[in-house]
Amino acid sequence: MSEDVKPTRKNLLRVKDRIKLSERGHNTLEQKRDGLIMEFMGILENAKGVREELSQAYTEAQSTMNMARAMEGDIAVRGAAEALKEHPEIDVESKNIMGVVVPQIKSNKVRKTIDQRGYGLLGTTARIDESADSYERLLDSTILAAEVETGMRKLLTEIEITKRRVNALEFKVLPELYQIRKFIEQKLEEQEREEIFRLKKIKGKKGRESSGDT
Repeated sequence: MSEDVKPTRKNLLRVKDRIKLSERGHNTLEQKRDGLIMEFMGILENAKGVREELSQAYTEAQSTMNMARAMEGDIAVRGAAEALKEHPEIDVESKNIMGVVVPQIKSNKVRKTIDQRGYGLLGTTARIDESADSYERLLDSTILAAEVETGMRKLLTEIEITKRRVNALEFKVLPELYQIRKFIEQKLEEQEREEIFRLKKIKGKKGRESSGDT
């Protein structure tokens, strides 16, 4: 590649400018990569607790549902579920983490009082109430887990992209530019030595001619 570049001072200046830009870009991308990794590790630590909470909420929801179905029957449980008039609402917003847009999921009307569930106090038992409570907690946990997991995936993808860019600059672009700079500098030095030698030769020839004239 370096052999395709003409060894001129103008090209040398261009290569040096490209090296400066590439080195600056490399440093910036390294800082971004390290920052993203720190953000990811923070979310990962939080994700462990979220996953445990989700797993526990699922187990409790299943347990209370099985108990309600066993004690009250499927018809009563289904009737209580169908009585719900206000369904949960989910709003998805976003936040920026070092250039990466990750979701922020907000929920409304997930957790309800007994009278907000629509089935009334007289139409159900405490077991159905417990089951409803458990599934509302499960839904809250699921929404939180979805936010955390999606944010982790987006950050991880950006980390991989940034790492590839850092490696490309570090192991391909910059070494090639350094090689081109060295090639041009060596050629210019050779040309300079040849020019000095030629001038000395011309000067020596003129000196001999001057001596012969006298």
